Amino acid sequence: MNKIMELAQLLGKAIKEDEAVKRMEAATEAYKADADLQYKVAEYNVQTMALTAEYKKPEKDMEVIHAIETRINTLYDEIAALPVMVEYNAAQEGVNALMNEVNAEITFHVTGEKPSSCTHDCSTCAGCH
Repeated sequence: MNKIMELAQLLGKAIKEDEAVKRMEAATEAYKADADLQYKVAEYNVQTMALTAEYKKPEKDMEVIHAIETRINTLYDEIAALPVMVEYNAAQEGVNALMNEVNAEITFHVTGEKPSSCTHDCSTCAGCH
């Protein structure tokens, strides 16, 4: 195995031990174990397939489409409000932030330039260049 792959393997193991990843693993387990959430997600998927089928019909029944869309929106709101889903999304954002930081650091050492992630909102930043 070449040096880069050895270091990538070490980096992967270190990332796996990070609190953000551990939080994501716990959130994923909670997500999978939540029967109410799984039921709602399954229904959401079925409703989405039904909506797609309705849209493909040559003669669309707009009342049926509206009813399905209303149910999909209700399910989406219910799913998004569940504490397990809120934690899952927050944990995913944490892992994404960690991976973005890692990629930025690698990019810096390869190119000599820090990738700009300036949002022009100083409250989101650790400091200017």
